[in-house]
Amino acid sequence: MREEDLLRRIVVDPGVMAGKPVIRGTRITVDVILELLAAGMEPER
Repeated sequence: MREEDLLRRIVVDPGVMAGKPVIRGTRITVDVILELLAAGMEPER
């Protein structure tokens, strides 16, 4: 998947999670994903 396509999945909306970047259609913040990856979780999970 192209980087552009991946970045379209990230949205910022002041009404969702206090404006933090989230995965489109969820309330999963990008910082949570990055923390999981940093802790060793496989990207496929």
